[in-house]
Amino acid sequence: MPNGYRDHYFTNADGLRIHYRDYDPVGEVRGLPVICLHGLTRNVKDFEDIAPRIAAMGRRVISASQRGRGLSDYDPQPERYNPMTYAVDMVLLLDHLRLDRLVFVGTSMGGLMTMGIAHEQPERLAAVVLNDIGPVLHPDGIGRIKANLTNRAPVDSWEEAAERSKASNLAAFPKREHDQDYWIAFAKRLWREGEDGKLHLAYDAAIIDHLGEDGAPVPDLWPFYEALKDTPTLLVRGGITDLVTPQTVEEMKSRKPDLRYAEVPDVGHAPMLDEPEAWSAIESLLAVVD
Repeated sequence: MPNGYRDHYFTNADGLRIHYRDYDPVGEVRGLPVICLHGLTRNVKDFEDIAPRIAAMGRRVISASQRGRGLSDYDPQPERYNPMTYAVDMVLLLDHLRLDRLVFVGTSMGGLMTMGIAHEQPERLAAVVLNDIGPVLHPDGIGRIKANLTNRAPVDSWEEAAERSKASNLAAFPKREHDQDYWIAFAKRLWREGEDGKLHLAYDAAIIDHLGEDGAPVPDLWPFYEALKDTPTLLVRGGITDLVTPQTVEEMKSRKPDLRYAEVPDVGHAPMLDEPEAWSAIESLLAVVD
């Protein structure tokens, strides 16, 4: 286990293999395990930095690539690409691992999945980190996400992949504009080598095609958020995010007065959670959860 984790697969109810990483706690076990759930087009690599940190605190960490991402199987029925289907997959994974109660860390779509699980199985959640996600998604953020995902052509080199990744994500990380090493590392989370020798985005393009039409009715997500009313919860927000507005944050605090909150300055959607403001808040939350 040279990287601190083991790679595994399990088969979901639709017969698809789902890839997950399992990090052992470092030293004696000092708390409940943690499951990390990624955003729309991401995969387990999004948690390569914080998963080892959490494991060093004596907690087992699980991260999974949802169907259609990373090393998980692509779904031949793309209409099943939706957060509630992924949430069911994750519940089945936890059953497979015989894990009844955990801390959930959900970035963007992963936060929607977390709220969905809270709504159906609240006893599963010992504590929650919602990373730049809430019950109201601002249309500007949704529009930007769709616009950034229109160019899906493969590239020939990691340098080209880094430039494409930078073009799509510079608005979220403007202070990294001239940090080439950062964008190479970023690209290696988003791209993978194909059998044709080119680099391809590590997700099924059909995911984007099934996001829904612009202006389509948005479901009321407040009941899902309110399912967290008895669960210690931390909201991490990027200071310049275009997805979660300050007004949404205030409403979330109003409906859950014990909501913990951390804001990461000069970062948009979504923080990587290793930023000092985010990581300090996560440490504080974990410190009060057995």
